[in-house]
Amino acid sequence: MSDTGRKDFTDKAAEAIKPDDQKSYLEQAKEAITGKVDDFQNKAQPNDAKSATQKANDFFQGGANDSK
Repeated sequence: MSDTGRKDFTDKAAEAIKPDDQKSYLEQAKEAITGKVDDFQNKAQPNDAKSATQKANDFFQGGANDSK
């Protein structure tokens, strides 16, 4: 199982806690880019290739990929 290119739960939580107005433009850009990569990887990676942690995170984020 590989979660390459995926954000883990702690990264997402840390990003959500800090308000955008306290983040630099570089931090905001990094979050936007890594967020898009994470969304793409979620859709491209079959559920049976995801770790249990990533499956749970996708489910709670509303992005579970049930089609694969």
